[in-house]
Amino acid sequence: MFVGPVFTREAAVAPRRSRFFLLRSVYVGALLLLMCTGWMVMAGTQIISNIGDMARFGSILFGILAPIQLAFVLFFSALGAASSVAQEKDRKTFILLLMTRMSNSELVLGKLFASLLNIYVMVFAALPIFMLIVLLGGVSFSQVARVYAVTVATALAAGSLGSLLALWREKTFQTLSITALILMFWLGLWEAIGSGAFGESWSGVSTEMLSIAFSPIRAILSAIRPAAGASLGDAAGATWLATARLWFGGVGLFMLFSLLGAVLLNGVAIALVRVWNPTRETRPQQAQAGQESIWGEKPETLDETQKQSRAEQARAGHVDARRGAGERLATRAVWNNPILWREVCTWAYGRKVMIIRAAYLILFLMAAAGLYFVVTTHSGDPGEGLAAIIPPAARPLAPFFLLSLMIINALAVTSITNERDGRSLDLLLVTDLSPSEFVFGKIGGVLWITKEMVLAPLALSIYLYISGGLTGQNLAYLIIGMLVMDLFVTMLGIHCGGIYANSRSAIGVSLGTLFFLFLGVMTCLLIMISFRGSFQTQLAPFLAIILGGGVGLFVSLGARNPSSAIATASLLLPFATFYAITSFLLGQYTPMFLVLVFVYGFTTTALLMPALGEFNMAMGWSRTEQD
Repeated sequence: MFVGPVFTREAAVAPRRSRFFLLRSVYVGALLLLMCTGWMVMAGTQIISNIGDMARFGSILFGILAPIQLAFVLFFSALGAASSVAQEKDRKTFILLLMTRMSNSELVLGKLFASLLNIYVMVFAALPIFMLIVLLGGVSFSQVARVYAVTVATALAAGSLGSLLALWREKTFQTLSITALILMFWLGLWEAIGSGAFGESWSGVSTEMLSIAFSPIRAILSAIRPAAGASLGDAAGATWLATARLWFGGVGLFMLFSLLGAVLLNGVAIALVRVWNPTRETRPQQAQAGQESIWGEKPETLDETQKQSRAEQARAGHVDARRGAGERLATRAVWNNPILWREVCTWAYGRKVMIIRAAYLILFLMAAAGLYFVVTTHSGDPGEGLAAIIPPAARPLAPFFLLSLMIINALAVTSITNERDGRSLDLLLVTDLSPSEFVFGKIGGVLWITKEMVLAPLALSIYLYISGGLTGQNLAYLIIGMLVMDLFVTMLGIHCGGIYANSRSAIGVSLGTLFFLFLGVMTCLLIMISFRGSFQTQLAPFLAIILGGGVGLFVSLGARNPSSAIATASLLLPFATFYAITSFLLGQYTPMFLVLVFVYGFTTTALLMPALGEFNMAMGWSRTEQD
């Protein structure tokens, strides 16, 4: 095939894995369950008397599922493509691919499309669900086509970005963090531009149209809207005109921009993949140059006496010779916990962590500017649906807080997977390090490296309190809650990194858990708000969804090393998150705080105990199979 043997192998092998069908079935089943839940809520809270009620239900449901699918695709395509390449580098197999006869394009495009294969299969497997919504009314086939065009283009562009960064950077944490930061920066920038923060138009072009052309969020919201003119009488001409305006307007521009961006990103990757890689392996030319620098010239041109003289000169300059001559060398004392010392006092994750910190600081300034604008002007677009009841001050903070948790979690899981892929985890397990030294050393190191991600959200919370947006009690709730969540995501990453031998699976489960807990629960709340009515009628179907999510969490987190505490925590987490977000929206902050701290603190402890009590099992000591 045109993308080479890497994709050909993935396309042939993927259907043989049971996980390939399981993920597709779970994804389609989740969308269908949300659709059925929305129908049960609507049918139980109001009388459906005419076709207009059905059309209203279809349009609202379509407006919920399409953005959810886009968020899923954007998240997993970027990080999935990045982790696919990063795993090859961690296991030192990427150098083998470079030594084959594959061209740069076959290597880059093969890895990209192989990592996007599952994403595209799941997205198109869900197409019948969206076509079923069309039968309800309120949604046209052209709307579904536009939504899928935006979704597919977003997956390609996001995957290309993740692949490029993974080919460029050496460390997995650097790749994942930079990918997440760039995506968040891009989305935040165009949200600010689209909201009119920098003017209503640039050179005669409205900023709203520009934001649709460059932001997947704005593009999907534009694609959801029906063609203006579809309801006119002689509708043929008007409908085609409106549809053309939508396709060749913002949505069409977004597709063009996404495709051009993907071509540019992959072009850079194809041109530089063998320039960037390998980065640390010694090349023969370097070895020869180093040998000549010692001997002064090629060794075969020297006689035996000259060789001995040059060897004596080299030994005299060696560090041991200088030390024997009385020169005192400075040494560094290692702490009682060598794991913590390595994490804190060395560049264990590379010097390019400074780039991540600089990019995070830029996003921090953007979030601070957005918060300052909301606080000083006391304004905010009321929005629709869930956005209508979220306080304006929380809108710039919530994505920033979630990004901070994702970066901390990414470092935690890669701190274990890097040790495993580098074949150093087995060596650590047979040393005299105690389980507590290893686990607490990793936890302390992760929190130290990501101290900016821990402190920056707290700084914004304190500013919100100073500006009068928070009471002292709520500030204390927010600070303690954020610290508990930081510990939770750290322990979640370490736990997933230990129980999964495959780095890509560990990263996917760890970040996917956060994705489910927040975006999944918010989706349930959005459906409840969109179909307002009797709470008693809504409770049963949502309990079923939350319970199903809890079972899924246990399968991901506790099935490999069964634990009654992890099982209890897996079932409690979705309920607690649902209750906490609901309490926040209702203004009941004390119950929200107590439930969040207790349940997430209990879950952190439940994940910590197996690592301390059954260390070898928790770190995969007895497991030799690859996922």
